[in-house]
Amino acid sequence: MRAICVDDEAIILELVVSMCRKLPELDEVAFQLDPKDLQIDTYRSSGAGGQHVNKTESAIRITHLPTGTVVECQDERSQYKNKDRAMKILASRLYAMEREKQEQAVAAERRSQVGTGMRNERIRTYNFPQGRVTDHRISLTLYKIDSIMDGDLDEIMDALITADQAERLRASTEES
Repeated sequence: MRAICVDDEAIILELVVSMCRKLPELDEVAFQLDPKDLQIDTYRSSGAGGQHVNKTESAIRITHLPTGTVVECQDERSQYKNKDRAMKILASRLYAMEREKQEQAVAAERRSQVGTGMRNERIRTYNFPQGRVTDHRISLTLYKIDSIMDGDLDEIMDALITADQAERLRASTEES
């Protein structure tokens, strides 16, 4: 879209840029703690407690092997209470890590779609005096601006679909 500003000396053309993207919403993170992924160690608590501390192994250390996250708990006198508490802490840390990873993926997707909005990121140019439409993403130039403005977008859409399929094919061969 362009806006025309009339000045005493000359006519100045200004570009008006608008950007709008529908981005995916962040889903709730679903994860399950697999007992095979946990290494649970018991040891004697340190600190005040007298003879009880020296005799019982009530402290718990849980290591999540895939991530290397370690949680230790020796707050309670009971090994079972310490284990429950350590499991809750571990679950909350893993949940936070997974959620952060998902947020980073969504943020990266958002940055790749939206960009900065600078003029060098233009998508399409409509040049009415020349009757030209240029799609800068795929370097397609058509001299049919009247038919395109009337809604005949088949040629542009076909070229965009072909370019997208070629990009996906190239990406899949690079992953293999």
